[in-house]
Amino acid sequence: MTMRRIVLFILILSFSHTLIFAQVRVTVQAPSQTEEGQRIRVSYVVNTQDVEDIQVGEFPGFELLFGPSTSSSSSFSMVNGKTTHSSQMTFTYTLLAKKEGTHKLPVATVKSGGQTYRSNQASIEILKGDPSAQSGQGGQSAQGGQANRMRTQSAGDRITKDDLYITVTASKHHLYEQEAVLLTYKLYTLVSIDQCLGKMPELDGFHTQEIELPQQKSLKYERVNGRTYGTVVWSQYVLFPQKTGKLTVPAINFEAEVVQQDRSIDPYDAFFGGGTSLVRVKKTIVAPAVELQVDPLPTRPANFSGAVGTQFTVSGSLTPEQVDANDAVSLRLVVSGVGNMKLMKAPNVSWPKDFETYDPKTNDKSRVGTNGASGNIVYDYTAVPRHGGRYTIPPVEFCYFDTGTKSYKTLRTDSFHVAVAKTASGSIRRAHNQEDLTVLNSDIRYIKTAGANVKPKGSSFFGSTTYALTYPVAIALFLMMVTIFYSQAKANANVARRRGKKAGKAAAKRLKNASKLLKQGEAKPFYEEVMRALWGYVGDKLNLPVTELSKENVGEQLQQRGVDEELAGRLLRAIGDCEFAQYAPGDAAATMDRIFSEATEVINALDTVL
Repeated sequence: MTMRRIVLFILILSFSHTLIFAQVRVTVQAPSQTEEGQRIRVSYVVNTQDVEDIQVGEFPGFELLFGPSTSSSSSFSMVNGKTTHSSQMTFTYTLLAKKEGTHKLPVATVKSGGQTYRSNQASIEILKGDPSAQSGQGGQSAQGGQANRMRTQSAGDRITKDDLYITVTASKHHLYEQEAVLLTYKLYTLVSIDQCLGKMPELDGFHTQEIELPQQKSLKYERVNGRTYGTVVWSQYVLFPQKTGKLTVPAINFEAEVVQQDRSIDPYDAFFGGGTSLVRVKKTIVAPAVELQVDPLPTRPANFSGAVGTQFTVSGSLTPEQVDANDAVSLRLVVSGVGNMKLMKAPNVSWPKDFETYDPKTNDKSRVGTNGASGNIVYDYTAVPRHGGRYTIPPVEFCYFDTGTKSYKTLRTDSFHVAVAKTASGSIRRAHNQEDLTVLNSDIRYIKTAGANVKPKGSSFFGSTTYALTYPVAIALFLMMVTIFYSQAKANANVARRRGKKAGKAAAKRLKNASKLLKQGEAKPFYEEVMRALWGYVGDKLNLPVTELSKENVGEQLQQRGVDEELAGRLLRAIGDCEFAQYAPGDAAATMDRIFSEATEVINALDTVL
């Protein structure tokens, strides 16, 4: 037997194996809606060509025009030496919708390989016919596609507000501050449209999140005032009011392109001439404004997290539970729920005083939905115990406002325990020093033991001639210092301007040095250089001395300069990441690329704003 015959034999066995053991399925393909007088196609698809017989009953509400027409297809593929083969056979019926209502399609019975298989159950809704749409239709597709159902106007026809409009509905009109409200913008059309563009503007007093909807829109039929409209939910937004009182969401202008047909152009001439008889006309649709009444939250507890919603839960875990002094421990808190997830604050953790702590890192795993943001947000806290001992971290509290019960609820984790082993040297000594320092701050200081400097009576400087001469000298020095300070202030103003202009160049130079260290894999010098770039840039740009460079001060200064909270937060998080990677244990080089990229983007963004 030749090699070619062997390969052919193996392929035949593979095909036979697939056909014998494949599960036969029969599925129905049909539109969910149609209209009286419309033609549609209903297809029964069998995932094999080994079909002995098919039986289909009557189609209630429809007239059978033609069918079944049969077609078949097959495919063959080989991936990593594994051969797969698939085939199918399709039986298609052409129907005419006759009776208004919802009608179930008959279940098809198929015989294959001596076995009998049945299709799934499907139904079609037949809407009452619209005579006005029929007159201008000019013929319908036999497929009965919903998007093609809308009539094509003649060029120059007037597009009225009844032909094309958008409605807006709010899930609620009376709500609390920070409570989610869903706005749904729905398109109604009697004409054929090509596109429709419109966007929610920036809203004062709202945090806005758009719900992602499919780009490919599929129209459904609805009967409104005796006319059959093609409808589709065009866009949806979830709003979180940040103010109280009577708030208004303004009207939105949508720009639509309506497809019309220039009947003065012969369609054959347009086809053979490479042109078209269709024209597109722009139409502005105005979605109305929405008014909301927003009530303030009740008196807020001191531990309120800012979370507003329902179904909140909190859980936590501490790792490791046994650690050496000066090694890091991680506390992970997971907050789950439905509400304003992106607007709530990280829970406060009461660490022991001997722990050096860092700002928590936030991992947002929520996604926006019709009820607001849902999912969970993970907060990772890192702390470094400096002394040995057994420590207890009290339960972490999470307080939120429950919109269901209209009351505040407080959730608590269990307490956390960690055993810290003392280091071989230095740990106990530092602990004693710290205890002594605490006592000195709150108790009697040490008595001076050195000898006293005793002077004879009458030799005091106070009241002497020399003391009297100090007055004119002091006045002269004061005037001299005022003059010097005034000159220095003018010079400093010029220096501040020059310093601010050169901030970007200085930061770029430091980032260039950091890039070289990144390529060389020098982690510690790299983080130091990135820190210098971030602190140096913000210090030069805001004209702040080194002694005033703190996260709180920088945050306030940036807010006064008009920098939004998100960008300021990115800067402070980038600095915190550098601090953590520089001093905390672990693989610092693993995050060098991310930190360098984030620092570069933050500096560029700040340079644009400032």
